[in-house]
Amino acid sequence: MDIQFIDPINLPSWDEDIRRFPQASFFHATAWAKVLSESYGYRPAYLTLMQAGEMTALFPVMEVTSFLTGKRGVSLPFTDYCEALTPNREVSRVLLDVLKGEGRKRGWQYIELRGGSDYLGDAPAHAFFYTHKLDLLPGTAQMFKNFRDSTRRNIKKAEKAGLHVQFESTLDALKEFYRLNCLTRREHGLPPQPWAFFENVFKHIILPGHGLVANVIHESKVIASNVYFRFGEEVIYKYGASDKRYQNLRANNLLMWEAIKRYSEDGCSQLCFGRTEPWNEGLRQFKTGWGAREQILHYYRYDLAKSAYVSLEQRMNGLATRLFSIMPIPLLKIMGRHLYRHAG
Repeated sequence: MDIQFIDPINLPSWDEDIRRFPQASFFHATAWAKVLSESYGYRPAYLTLMQAGEMTALFPVMEVTSFLTGKRGVSLPFTDYCEALTPNREVSRVLLDVLKGEGRKRGWQYIELRGGSDYLGDAPAHAFFYTHKLDLLPGTAQMFKNFRDSTRRNIKKAEKAGLHVQFESTLDALKEFYRLNCLTRREHGLPPQPWAFFENVFKHIILPGHGLVANVIHESKVIASNVYFRFGEEVIYKYGASDKRYQNLRANNLLMWEAIKRYSEDGCSQLCFGRTEPWNEGLRQFKTGWGAREQILHYYRYDLAKSAYVSLEQRMNGLATRLFSIMPIPLLKIMGRHLYRHAG
């Protein structure tokens, strides 16, 4: 048995190695590690268990170093969920103990785990979110019947309005998404992710065929856009943005429906809608309207100085949200470019 920390970025066989784990997701793959490392300077410290030359367990971790927010290990930054890939609880706990020891050596303040309730037992969570996953195997006709009545009506309304969806893997399509993303983030009181991050998403995910941009066109103008990632038979709805002025046309409903049809017909078995904050009831209702299975996802934070899991008050910063919501977009872009690497 060999336990070691490795960097998967330069290992050609990495993605094939993790495909052997049934619970592996896109976020365990090399492309996502490259995006995080190149965009924000995070250092991969993936803890692996090797037996007879084969990886039998994995704890994916990035080291985040910031003069504003400190130094810590996160599994993984800007990632909805990223469970450890282990055969049982006992192995998970052994690797976590090794990770704690390594964190102390490296001077980490804490370790953050995005998932892990199956082996952490009664440890207090520091945050929780909702996740929604849709089974694509019943086929498009049956899935459409399973949608909420309002969801079906909104799809039909968008179709009657003459909207159509284009799936693309071009940089221009991603730029249209980014334009809308800046508008949407400001609406939510948040700065947008830096454009350099999406350039890396394009280079490592979209261009090699691991993702697509889906744009809704209305009178030759893109009014809504989603970004999807794919790993094996699972597709992930990772980012979405739209122009609020066209909200009455229900472009987001048509966008998701066309993605469901496309990926279902392309052999995918599951669509993950990502995480939803507990205070975002509107987004939660949108996702449950598709007949998706809802689950609760816990995040855990282990304070290495206290040797204990800590819980935090989970709420939005009202003042910051109000300030960001009134900032001009050029200023928001600057804020995002300088702040995101500290927030991972």
